[in-house]
Amino acid sequence: MRTGTPARVGQYTALLAYLVFLAFPFLWLVSTAFKPPRELGSLHPTWIPKDPTLDNFRQAFDEQPLLHAALNSLLAALAAAVVAVLIATPTAYVLARRRTRLAKAVTGWVVVSQAFPFVLLIIPLFLVLKNLRLINSVPGLVLVYVVWALPFALWMLAGYVRAVPPELEEAAAVDGAGRVRTLVSVTAPLLAPGIVATALFAFITAWNEFFFALVLLKTPEKQTLPVVLTHFIGAEGVADLGPLAAAAFLATLPSLVVFALIQRRITGGMLTGAVKS
Repeated sequence: MRTGTPARVGQYTALLAYLVFLAFPFLWLVSTAFKPPRELGSLHPTWIPKDPTLDNFRQAFDEQPLLHAALNSLLAALAAAVVAVLIATPTAYVLARRRTRLAKAVTGWVVVSQAFPFVLLIIPLFLVLKNLRLINSVPGLVLVYVVWALPFALWMLAGYVRAVPPELEEAAAVDGAGRVRTLVSVTAPLLAPGIVATALFAFITAWNEFFFALVLLKTPEKQTLPVVLTHFIGAEGVADLGPLAAAAFLATLPSLVVFALIQRRITGGMLTGAVKS
């Protein structure tokens, strides 16, 4: 115990420092969102606003169509998450259960594709969407988000499929169930934590994405929330700091709320599946 105590204290100290490092930007954002203009320009900034105000939020909604942009982001993120999961679940099942060279090659390509930068993909995606007449449209943006999220979704769900004992599927086959029935009735319920986690990843990725939305959406009424946030920065690069912080704070809330609501179910489902015989 004596030799383990210093190491444990060091681990907890490092973990605490890491948590503070992660929480600092968000806490400073919240503090800035509630500060009046005179405190924002102070040479001695404080963590807690001395005279908190909601004027930054009112100004943010008056200057930019935040609600409409948030609706566009919500529709794009939900559609991308649903479509990515619907495509990735059966495909990941095939990749995990079929130990062929083709399956291994596809899995390797899925992993390698995660290293591709945005700039390398935007030109071919733009040309494809142009031919499909989906430029400057939310459905076109959803298609891009699905393509971008699908490799990681496949890799993630394939790991969950491999964790499901094949004996359960063999028992279902003995009872007369086909591949599709086995996937829907036997495997899919056991994959629920993985499916939820994958959908959450796809949703948050699409909700926070900026580059593709900036390039593909030109009409103001079709722009998503991350793109609209840039409108608080003037032509000379001077940011309207108070309203920008207020709008950015509101933009982060959906991701935090969604994760807080389902993270317990994800953990509970994984632990439950681990102890079942």
